[in-house]
Amino acid sequence: MRSSPPGRRARPWFPGISCTSAEAREELRRRLLGLIEDNRVMIFSKSYCPHSTRVKELFSSLGVEYNILELDQVDDGASVQEVLSEITNQITVPNVFVNKVHMGGCDRTFQAHQSGLLQKLLQKESAYDYDLIVIGGGSGGLACAQEAAILGKKVMVLDFVVPSPQGTSWGLGGTCVNVGCVPKKLMHQAALLGQALSDSRKFGWEYNQQAKHNWETMTEAIQNHIGSLNWSYRVSLREKAVAYVNSYGEFVEHHKIKATNRKGQETCYTAAKFVIATGERPRYLGIQGDKEYCITSDDLFSLPYCPGKTLVVGASYVALECAGFLAGIGLDVTVMVRSVLLRGFDQEMAEKVGSYMEQHGIKFLRKFIPVMVQQLEKGLPGKLKVVAKSTEGPETMEGVYNTVLLAIGRDSCTRKIGLEKIGVKINEKTGKIPVNDVEQTNVPYVYAVGDVLEGKLELTPVAIQAGKLLARRLFGDHLEKCDYINVPTTVFTPLEYGCCGLSEEKAIEVYKKENLEVYHTFFWPLEWTVAGRDNNTCYAKIICNKFNNNRVIGFHILGPNAGEVTQGFAVAMKCGLTKQLLDDTIGIHPTCGEVFTTLEITKSSGLDISQKGC
Repeated sequence: MRSSPPGRRARPWFPGISCTSAEAREELRRRLLGLIEDNRVMIFSKSYCPHSTRVKELFSSLGVEYNILELDQVDDGASVQEVLSEITNQITVPNVFVNKVHMGGCDRTFQAHQSGLLQKLLQKESAYDYDLIVIGGGSGGLACAQEAAILGKKVMVLDFVVPSPQGTSWGLGGTCVNVGCVPKKLMHQAALLGQALSDSRKFGWEYNQQAKHNWETMTEAIQNHIGSLNWSYRVSLREKAVAYVNSYGEFVEHHKIKATNRKGQETCYTAAKFVIATGERPRYLGIQGDKEYCITSDDLFSLPYCPGKTLVVGASYVALECAGFLAGIGLDVTVMVRSVLLRGFDQEMAEKVGSYMEQHGIKFLRKFIPVMVQQLEKGLPGKLKVVAKSTEGPETMEGVYNTVLLAIGRDSCTRKIGLEKIGVKINEKTGKIPVNDVEQTNVPYVYAVGDVLEGKLELTPVAIQAGKLLARRLFGDHLEKCDYINVPTTVFTPLEYGCCGLSEEKAIEVYKKENLEVYHTFFWPLEWTVAGRDNNTCYAKIICNKFNNNRVIGFHILGPNAGEVTQGFAVAMKCGLTKQLLDDTIGIHPTCGEVFTTLEITKSSGLDISQKGC
């Protein structure tokens, strides 16, 4: 007799599930169908049942690996069995599935073995072209696809960039690489170098020639770097035997997708599982002239000419970052703000970001929204007239700009990929996809990662982590889920803002103000002192839960290299950072990060936090 592979226990059930609500019952049904879909042989059993034992012994004698869910060993197994009976019309165990075909109980499984049907089902080739098709070649999609391929699965990536209204498109890699984090940080660096040139005179550098910035030189260098990244992604997919198809993916029926290339040629592919990683694209205002004459971040980083005098519409981090580096390379920049800056971020920090930008020449038009954009002159750039109205009254205003950059938010790319044809639910208002704690949609074989997820952070490293872990759970018997708590991030405005954990507003909402202690201070980077740059501008703040050992639940810094500082403290927060641990840590002098090891003044004390030296 051949050696018998052990039965594998199905992935742990969610604890304490109660089927008192229709929603909970539907979630339970979805997970059951997922187990049936994901496993070649799936046995719903009870550990003490002799009939269940006979079925397990049969598969072991055949040398066939099987997965088990012992209903007497999971929380609320009775509810599981009840929903299972609705799916199968069978109320007893064992309840056996082979290649998604319901075999039935012990007697029927043995009958199928004696007739040869069981062997035929076990030998049945996969009915699909691929184990996994990923729709979207951005950070999350590529991470998931490559991890699945490493685990031995047959994988395809479909990626197609629909050109922006201005005709801009790009290569493999998604928003971050092509029109997001990477070019944004490089243009931010260009602006910082301009500031460094100014500072350098105070440090003894002498030069007579007036320094000026060349937009074309910068964009060409940045686009060359991005091109090299696009190529490296394609090479990496090829090395891992992932099929890359530059076509637009759209579901046509269950497990089947239509891929349409630039020439309009259509090809259909099937897969056992799908991951939606289509990301988002910039939103437009829906006013006269917006798509005809305005640009977005999709267009800015490869713009073949200097944008000149620019109106940035919006107060998102994209808006403020773009306004910051455009002003930093010497352009006349105005930001039109409908309501608050950096919605969702700590508002004290957001206002400090805005104040610094205003002090350094960026104009802000608050409480206004554009209602019309009109072209006055063609050109590269041309001239545009913008008419705006107040959000608080009848007042209107007009302005003339060379470029209007819209940064008012982003919309999920989920409405035109056929999700309705297979029943995947989306939030009709936002287009976001609701998923459970393992990134699974309401259709068991369809998953989603990245910016399309409802209620999750829209950050590249989050998408990468979620994509990798999803592939490992689906194909590698791993259990780890993506942790969306205490994710650090940085806004790369002229003065960078880094944060991890809760904003002060959110902390007060969750824990109540009287249960919190906020430590804060201004600080003056040593590098700024000789250069004569702003004292009492950089700012550090931590929010502590007084009744949990003064655990740090919010970390905030406004200053140079905020991202580098925040990344280190984020690890500490994962480990349960407390105020005492910060006090016990010896700082590195002279650095900006050391300020967190010497925080003494609380907001509640009302004491002055101004700094007199480094």
